[in-house]
Amino acid sequence: MRMLRGLAMNWFMIIGAIVFWLAAWALNVWLAKRYPHSRAVRLFVPVLFGVTLLVLWEGIARGADIPTVLLPPPSMIWEKLINSLPILQADFMQTFVQSALAGYAMGCGAAFVVALLIDRSPFLQRGLVPVGNFMAALPIIGIAPIMVMWFGFDWHSKAAVVVVMCFFPMLVNTVEGLKASDAMQRDLMRTYAGSYWQNLRKLRLPAAMPFIFNGLKICSTLALIGAIVAEFFGTPTVGMGFRISTEVGRMNIDMVWAEIAMAALAGSTFYGLVSLIERFVTFWHPSMRRT
Repeated sequence: MRMLRGLAMNWFMIIGAIVFWLAAWALNVWLAKRYPHSRAVRLFVPVLFGVTLLVLWEGIARGADIPTVLLPPPSMIWEKLINSLPILQADFMQTFVQSALAGYAMGCGAAFVVALLIDRSPFLQRGLVPVGNFMAALPIIGIAPIMVMWFGFDWHSKAAVVVVMCFFPMLVNTVEGLKASDAMQRDLMRTYAGSYWQNLRKLRLPAAMPFIFNGLKICSTLALIGAIVAEFFGTPTVGMGFRISTEVGRMNIDMVWAEIAMAALAGSTFYGLVSLIERFVTFWHPSMRRT
């Protein structure tokens, strides 16, 4: 009897989670069609969709009795996250603040300066940009061990990996952005006897801003990924990548998911911050205008 009652409870949790997910899906569809231009609805729909996925995950993980080693429920991950805040904070400071942000700033800044130099030299345009496209395709697992050998096990090697990962996507986007202004606009600037730097500051850089921010957004996700993966190849006893690799060996999968959740939250927040800055800087661009 007790076994049957437990089995019925498990099926109730699974069916209840599925019903909740379907109901929330129908509500999202109705809101999207009924209020297509509402800012509140545009924020509420993805939040509700994420909550429904967590509820579905919780119901299936507990209702199907999936071993926590394979898939812990979100409630278990949340409990581990709350109880491990000091460890997670130290890992966050090491990986995101010291490695990812430092490498992001150096890589994107250097790429912007090099893009300006390439713009002044047709030779570099023909020679360096194709090399940049090639280097952007290099696998991180091949770069990370080399950087650890060159710069040691501290955060400097992780920042170097992030620099390599961010440099070439930012370079290619900036170079293409500097070509975005059309011939008529450039002819008009020459008619006004504008110098190269006046042309660059008043015409070409503003026109390149959507491309530049596209590179910044791409690199905002690559930076954290690169820092975490680089920590798998050697790091001090702190960091997201170090914690993930160590806790997997100990079969503490709830801690691994807690690190993943923190990394996803940090990466999404960073991407959103760059997108918010883009909205203020490129408010004039057609993609930022409301229909």
